[in-house]
Amino acid sequence: MLAFVMEAGGPRLEREYAAPVADGKLGQNLVRVRTLVAGICNTDLEIARGYMGFHGVLGHEFVGEAMTGAWAGRRVVGGINFGCGCCHWCASGLARHCPSRSVLGIAGADGVLAEEFLIPEQNLLAVPDSVSDEVAAFAEPVGAACEILEQLGAAPRGDALVLGAGKLGAVVAQVLASSGYRVDLVGRHLDRVGWLGERGVRLAGAVPDRTGYALVVEATGTTDGLRIAIDCTRPRGHLVLKTTVAGAHQIDLAPIVINEITIVGSRCGQFEPALAMLADGRVSVAPLVDARYALEDVETAFEHAGRRGVRKVLVRAS
Repeated sequence: MLAFVMEAGGPRLEREYAAPVADGKLGQNLVRVRTLVAGICNTDLEIARGYMGFHGVLGHEFVGEAMTGAWAGRRVVGGINFGCGCCHWCASGLARHCPSRSVLGIAGADGVLAEEFLIPEQNLLAVPDSVSDEVAAFAEPVGAACEILEQLGAAPRGDALVLGAGKLGAVVAQVLASSGYRVDLVGRHLDRVGWLGERGVRLAGAVPDRTGYALVVEATGTTDGLRIAIDCTRPRGHLVLKTTVAGAHQIDLAPIVINEITIVGSRCGQFEPALAMLADGRVSVAPLVDARYALEDVETAFEHAGRRGVRKVLVRAS
């Protein structure tokens, strides 16, 4: 089958990659899924630069058609973490933090930039008929944005700053704005996200000259973003880190101690609230699509996704 594979020399399209086989290494109740549409995100680009040391099929943002199991014939999306199912973290509903987990297209499990892939049945959710394939393909990044709300719990909805006006930053800004935050979005290429102003998000090319923010979300995709985010967070504020990069951070940690800043690492989230927000329009993703490619042209798609200022690149496999 066609598959976009990360190898020692970098990622490339394999035309005769072996179809996935449920051999028990990824757990039980595995479902074979036919990829419909997959998204390329910054994490995929960082993996191609050596982040996580991953080898295998890339990709973790998807909507597909289940070919086996209870959801056979239905369009599905799904959580990307495959827990062991028997540890404390899995038993408490946090399989995404299982110490022996595999992660779809990131660690120990082939991903979705292929004609087919395997995923545990318990990770899957059916996509409402009202949600198109292209919109459903954003369930993973929208879920990651919703995770911020879960982690902050009942924290007051005040002023928030999102650093990074790329794909994830635009989604995070909408999730926060629809949940009662007054959101400033700072980044480059704001001309491409001007429509967010109609969704309650204030846009700025530079950090506003004002008092620090109670909530800052760092989604720049750069090693310099954390330093800027610390400077923007008010004393006893919350700083949420969304960026994962292959490079190392070199920052002064003293302001975090002095200003008693709470730093929250934030990764994957639940798909139920993500699908709900996509279905009722609280989060709009259609304007974020920059280009569409067929799976056989995935190498060109990946190169396109890596250009500065590019929004979401989608790959249609079926």
